[in-house]
Amino acid sequence: MVPASSSSGFDFVIAANRLPVDRHVHPDGSVEWRTSPGGLVTAMESVMQNREAAWVGWAGFAGEAPEPFDDGPLRLCPVPLSTEEVADYYEGFSNDTLWPIYHDVIVPPTFHRSWWHAYRRVNERFADAVADVAAEGATVWVHDYQLQLVPALLRDRRPDLRIGWFNHIPFPPVELFSQLPWRGSILRGLLGADFLGFQRPDDARNFMRACRSVLRATAKGDVVTWAGADDNHLGAAPRRVRAAAVPISIDAQGLRELSETPEVKERVKEIRESLGDPKVVLLGVDRLDYTKGIRHRLRAIGELLEDGEIAPPDVVFVQIATPSRERVEAYRLLREEIEGTVGRINGDFSHLGDTAVHYLHQSFGRAEIAAFFQVADVMLVTPLRDGMNLVAKEYVTARHDGGGALVLSEFTGAAEELRQAYMCNPHDLTGLKETILRAIRDDPAAKRRRMSALRRRVRNHDVQTWAEEFLAALAAAPARPTKNASRLQES
Repeated sequence: MVPASSSSGFDFVIAANRLPVDRHVHPDGSVEWRTSPGGLVTAMESVMQNREAAWVGWAGFAGEAPEPFDDGPLRLCPVPLSTEEVADYYEGFSNDTLWPIYHDVIVPPTFHRSWWHAYRRVNERFADAVADVAAEGATVWVHDYQLQLVPALLRDRRPDLRIGWFNHIPFPPVELFSQLPWRGSILRGLLGADFLGFQRPDDARNFMRACRSVLRATAKGDVVTWAGADDNHLGAAPRRVRAAAVPISIDAQGLRELSETPEVKERVKEIRESLGDPKVVLLGVDRLDYTKGIRHRLRAIGELLEDGEIAPPDVVFVQIATPSRERVEAYRLLREEIEGTVGRINGDFSHLGDTAVHYLHQSFGRAEIAAFFQVADVMLVTPLRDGMNLVAKEYVTARHDGGGALVLSEFTGAAEELRQAYMCNPHDLTGLKETILRAIRDDPAAKRRRMSALRRRVRNHDVQTWAEEFLAALAAAPARPTKNASRLQES
């Protein structure tokens, strides 16, 4: 198929909260746009081959948006957000209302009507922007919890479009979701799509239960049917929408190639030497978020040190905590608590020249993280709740030498796939401690077999496979795609 020309619109459009580039302003005032790191950007590269594609998203700063511009073959269409909208739509409703609800209410959500109004207003702006750039009959792929109203808003504006939505985070049980005062509007927004993708089967089932409970929709198999009786939002014809699990993955080949470069290998040696060349390095790599279980992990490490099961310089723990959402109160309090805990542990168990816990509240590039992965003898991925957690998949891929061990929370989407990991319940501190010790002390040959199986799973189900499976499902919805359906469906 010959791609649609940009003058008549784009045959493939992505809508996500952020553009796939970050703005960098040089000292002389010149502006440079650099490709953002992350699996979503990588996944879309294969999808956008041989297509006239556009990406609609926020540029990452408040104020007037830049004019649309090209990044290689991709047209980038910035959506403006005011300072107030950044506070209300993004920091407020998205991250202080939806995020807690969708992550088991680990912290209490905050409900403000003004935040909801901002969320709806920004979603309408995104829908307008997509409608303006999409060609007739185009395929539109909407991403994540910040844009849950866009599918129906876009369906109202452009019924000719094929619309898919993917949730990168968990979808909560109906008992938690029902706390949202705007629960019905969110479900109606999502039902504007043809296909809804989730990380885990349980997430898709939670969505379908919510539709039955809140909207009185019917569900058979993985298809929701809803007549729109509440307010006729989607018109008189019943909507039939398929919801299913399509777990996301990583660019396994690219990460392995990066991990094997001479520069990364040299950096591995330097990091290990800087840690005092310990016998065992334990590693955590997370955004500084209360969902990641960092507090529970530190308590387990502290108790293992107190029990005398581990001790520096033979065993050290490195926690990388990438700064995140620092203007949200819950995140500021979390940082203070974690840094206080690290200080107490080091005060009690470190010796001059031998630090028990190395805490790095910094952002690192992909190459540096790949080096840290290879340094880690045991990787601790212990969130309290996570949609997927790609760090787990990145770690097993980066350990191309066959070494390492992965301790993985059963409350991650990754646990559905990486079943040979050392599974744990992060709420069970005794069990978590025992799992960490088992990962340290198990027979090396047994650990290598586990890691080999994990690497094989990630290699066979990489990010390109994820994107292709999603688009095949979208093209066939509400039916299931045939087994031999084309992976990359033309719109």
